[in-house]
Amino acid sequence: MTAASFADTLTVIPGRWLLMAVSRARAAMSVGVDPDTLVAQMFDQQGVSLVRMARLFTDDRNAAEDLVQEAFIRLHKSTHRIASNDKAASYLRSIVINLARDHNRRGLMSLRHQEAVPTGSTPDAPEDLLILDEEQADILNRVRALSPRQRDCIFLRFYLEMPDSEIADTLGISRNSVKTHFRRGLASLRSTIGGER
Repeated sequence: MTAASFADTLTVIPGRWLLMAVSRARAAMSVGVDPDTLVAQMFDQQGVSLVRMARLFTDDRNAAEDLVQEAFIRLHKSTHRIASNDKAASYLRSIVINLARDHNRRGLMSLRHQEAVPTGSTPDAPEDLLILDEEQADILNRVRALSPRQRDCIFLRFYLEMPDSEIADTLGISRNSVKTHFRRGLASLRSTIGGER
């Protein structure tokens, strides 16, 4: 088709059809997701598990809730980056993990959080009864002491029961890397726990 015949074809097509074709092409190119709808859906589906996950990484219920709230705010601002709704959950988890890392790196615990749980008191929420005995507390502390990737892989696999593919999506690494970090983390835990018995 030559340029002249293409121009002749365009004159035959009514203007409104051309505009409709262009708008359909734009719609197909940008998979637009309504931010409010997506955030509401994700909150219903993932809110509780995200707080539980953040709690594992921070060991502070109030901080965990704040981090999850911040993750939903960031999701709302970044919906244009998500190719499909299927990826929103892993995107949220990765935001929460990164926020928890920042929180732990800076050793943040605001005055509000310190005053919220007085020394020696026990939290009332059922999720706060995560640690049942000293042995479990010791294991959690040992997992927290691992390298960040090893810790992330172990927490996501054992505590959230995620398969390798979801862990890889959440952490932005390959499935083989997940397996490697998981295996090394377990070996490290076995050596430290086995060395004391």
